[in-house]
Order: sequence, then structure tokens, then C-alpha cells
Amino acid sequence: MAKAPTPADVVANRQEADSRDSGKQSQAPAHQIREKSTGARSIIRSLEELGVDVVFGLPGGAILPTYDPIYDSQKLHHILVRHEQGAGHAAEGYAVSTGRVGVCIATSGPGATNLVTALFDANMDSVPMVAITGQVGASLIGTDAFQEADIVSTTMPITKHSFLVTDAAEIPARIAEAFHIASTGRPGPVLVDITRSAQVQEADFVWPPQLDLPGYRPVVKPNVRQVREAARLIAAAKRPVLYVGGGTVRSGASEEVLALTEATNAAVVTTLNARGAIPDSHPNNLGMPGMHGTVPAVGALQRSDLILALGARFDDRVTGKLDEFAPNATVIHIDIDPAEISKNRKAQVPIVGDLKATVAELVEEIPAAYTQYGKPDLQSWWAFLRGLQENYPLGWVEADDGLMSPQYVISELSKAVPADDVIWVTGVGQHQMWAAQFLGVERPRQFLSSGGAGTMGYGVPAAMGAQAANPTKTVWLIDGDGSFQMTNQELTTCRLNGINIKVAVINNSSLGMVRQWQTLFYGKRYSHTHLNTGAGTVRVPDFVKLAEAHDCAGLRCESAQDVAGTIKAAMEIDDRPVVVDFVTSPQSEVWPMVPAGLSNDDILYARDLRPDFGVADEVI
Repeated sequence: MAKAPTPADVVANRQEADSRDSGKQSQAPAHQIREKSTGARSIIRSLEELGVDVVFGLPGGAILPTYDPIYDSQKLHHILVRHEQGAGHAAEGYAVSTGRVGVCIATSGPGATNLVTALFDANMDSVPMVAITGQVGASLIGTDAFQEADIVSTTMPITKHSFLVTDAAEIPARIAEAFHIASTGRPGPVLVDITRSAQVQEADFVWPPQLDLPGYRPVVKPNVRQVREAARLIAAAKRPVLYVGGGTVRSGASEEVLALTEATNAAVVTTLNARGAIPDSHPNNLGMPGMHGTVPAVGALQRSDLILALGARFDDRVTGKLDEFAPNATVIHIDIDPAEISKNRKAQVPIVGDLKATVAELVEEIPAAYTQYGKPDLQSWWAFLRGLQENYPLGWVEADDGLMSPQYVISELSKAVPADDVIWVTGVGQHQMWAAQFLGVERPRQFLSSGGAGTMGYGVPAAMGAQAANPTKTVWLIDGDGSFQMTNQELTTCRLNGINIKVAVINNSSLGMVRQWQTLFYGKRYSHTHLNTGAGTVRVPDFVKLAEAHDCAGLRCESAQDVAGTIKAAMEIDDRPVVVDFVTSPQSEVWPMVPAGLSNDDILYARDLRPDFGVADEVI
């Protein structure tokens, strides 16, 4: 899969073309744009030159000068959200589904602080995003002026970088730098805070600008000796596992990782953010590892003798109790961010580099390593793993309250929706884990979810961003009744902009994941987790009526016999967003489960069933 050009590529390509046209080797391009402009107009012109087509935002006083030139732009499609958090998550949905930089705009003070959750979410999940915020005039900074907030300092720990711009002449360069930082190396969010005085100031708009980022030089090319050592260890391994993280998707390395899988016959586990990096249908894909991962995926990591971590960060939801994670495994860790390598688990072979390029080099080294060291016999290893798959398949137990099982609903969705056409988005909660378990995902950028931050409310705006970026695809959001209520005002944004997402609300009338913990660890003391949205209650709110209030289609399904027909009806509606209220049982729980703080060896396949992984020496 070809990677989209970065902002630096855009600038460099233009300079190279201008230099060729002029027949000179010059730093200054022959066809450089230089025109009189306000700072506000320079913001919009910079976005246009960078190829931005969609921005999500909400105007206010400190950003109002910038909204005036948006009115005249023929290249930017601005989508007016109902809450700035929605703008941020929509920019994430746009970015994750396309690989391009998502853009959101907000005003100062509360407008900017409403973006903080989305910036944090994007930072945790390495999402390329640029947020442009207005700030009070430069002379007012530090005076506690109306709607003044030091958003640069606020966001510094949760962004890749934050800029404060007080001079209109700097605007093109700072925005180009923001896009370059966001989209290169380990992707992430960048904030550009621009004072109102800079927006109204007159200055030349100069494009392409000179990027001035001393010290920012992500390592792309890996060390050849380390790559060869990785190939040697793969040749010697008897129980190898590819631990495929979200960096595989972010770097566009899925084809290379698939080639590595085929070359080595290693087992593969894909994290939540890597769903689709290797097709679920591939025989080597054991599913998602971690707290609510599959037994084969967890067992493979625990009994492995070699883990090849690809754009993964050994977070606690995957490792469980860290000092008991994969106790016999040698670790090869490939990541473009050197800060991640050996941060949680020491890597015996640390490789810093672009994952796509590094894995491609590793694949080329494998045949020579097999020739020199021999090709391992993985027959016993695979017999062990196939045994786990046979003995511990994903499934569920029907609730005894007569209500539908949410797992059934999600499984039926996966069967009914054409796999090539759909983008799946989730909120956060039990439904998120069931979606990860029971949806078939066959390609990268097909599954969007909030991983590291676990942000309830991510779903509706992220689906909106994905649909805006992919208007010909079907976008299904699987949300929970709790998560859905946090940002569903963006249904209005969807309806008014022809963004016809489809929403499956898994409505168990509770904050289900918290309720499950209360069931298991707090003696069924259900303190403030009942939501009064489902069966046996006066529905507040009634999701069908709520959908209709947004001028969306609202459907309800309360019987397993009606699921297929309801999905079919939802699929046939294409002139507006659709919300389907699937009324499900609050008794349904997410299994398997590794209780927090315990070893992955303590995984429970069901409430009273712990799988037997055996000991490492018995596996081969």
C-alpha cells in the first residue's frame, strides 16, 4: 500500500520541480508563491497548499478572523460540529481511515480545552492530527483575558508538539512544520495556537516555506547488523510469535508484515489498533492478545521463545502482570520511536526504523538466515496452537433473562455487511471488546477504535470523520448506550452534511464493563451503573425518538429473530444516518478475561474456567 505524501514531501517536491524548471540548483524555488495576506488568510492558504480537503471545527471569537477566509475557500470543506471534542475525534476518524493528517479548528479557552480529550486520544494511539486554535491577542496573554487559556502548556504532555504563533509572517512555516511533525516518525497530534492579533496582522504569504526543525530527524533506515541478528534469531526460534501493533497500520506496513508471516510461518497476534493489519481469515492469525484477547493469542505469547514486536508498545492491557509476561521469550522490537523500545519490556534486539522499510529488509534476510542456520521445524508449536484454537474458541453463554446476547448481534452484523465495503468504528466498553472479538476484519484501516485512552464518546464523531473521508464506503458504528450518550449530538452534524453513518447501539441499559467488574470484584453492588435505557424501564432517553429528533432514522430490535431483518432494513436506508437500538441483556459479559494486575497465565476463558497452557518445555 503506497503511503500518502507527507507535508515535507509536498514542499520538497515543489522545490525540486521549481529547481528543474529553472535549470538551477537553488534553495529558493523559482515559482515560490509570495503574496500579501492577513494571518488568517495565510492559515487557510497553507491548508490548501498542503492538500487538506476537509476540516472539522466550531467558530468563536479568537478564531473568528480565520473563519472569514474559509467562507471563500473553494478547496476546503468545513464541517460545523456541535462540540469541539467532536471535531477532534472526527479528525481522528478521518486520519485513521485514510492515513492522511486530520484537521480540526477551535477557538480559545473552552473551545481549545474541549479538544484536549481528542488530542490525548490521538497521542496515545499515534494518530496524525493537527489542531488549530485561536488565542487572545498577544498583548493580552497572561492577563486572564476573556476565554484565555494556556493551551500550549496544557497540551504539551499529550501532543507530539505544540506551537504558539504571535507573528503572521510565521504562520505558513509553523503550519507546514505541524503537518510534517504529525505525519512523520511516530505519527501524533500537533497543536498550533495562533493569537487573534497574528490572524488580523498583514504579512506576506510565502509558500513553500522553509521548515526549521533542528533536532527533529526520525530514524527511518534500520541498522543492517541488527536486522541480520533478528533474522538469525527467527531461524533459531522454535516458538516464534509476531506481536503486531498499531504501528503496522500507521506506517502502511501490512503487506510487508504479511510477507514476513508467509516467509517465517510464525504465529501472529494483532492488537486492538492493529485489527486488519493481517486478515482475520489468515490461518496464522490467532486474534487479539491481552485482557480480553483470545486464548490462543494469549497462550502463544506466554509460551513463545521469540517475540517479534512490530510497532507495538507492550502496554499493560496486552502484557498483564509485566514481570510474568512471556517469561521465556527473546524480544526483537522494531519501532520508529526509540523511546518505546525497552520502555516496558527489555528488547534483546532493538531496531529503530520505519516499520515498512525495516520489515521489508528483514524479509529479504530470512532466506540467507535459513540457508546458514537452518529452517526451524514449527510443527509441534503449531499443533499446540491449533489445540488451543480447537479447545477454546470464541463464543458466549446465553443470558437467562430472555434478552438478546450482544455477541449474537455483532456476529450477525459481521455476516450481513459486505466485508469489502465496510469501515467498522466502535465506542468504548463491553461492546468494543465484543466488536474486536466477533467482527471479521480483513484489511488495514477497516477497524477504528480508541485504544490507549479508552475514550467513551469516541464513536459517533470518529465514524463521522471516517465517513466524510470515505463517502463511498459503508461506515457502521458499534456503540454502547453509555458511550453513545456522550457525543451523539454529532448526529445533527451528520444529518446536515449528508454523512450517513449507521449506528448499532448495544443497549444493555448499563455501563456494562464497569458493571461486569462490580459483578466479579464488588459483590454485585451495582453502584451507579444502571442507565435506564433498555428493557423493563421507562427509556430515558428513548434512542429511537432521539434519532428522530436529529432527523435520522430510528429502529429498535428486541428479539434475536428480528436481528437479520433489522440490519437489512438499516442497510436499505441511504438518505440519512440510521440509529438501531439493539436491546440486549445486562448479564452478558466479556470473556476471556485477564483480571487486572494478574499474569496472562491466569486468563479465564469463562467465569470458572481457566485454560491449560502447559509449560514451555511441553509445547515442543
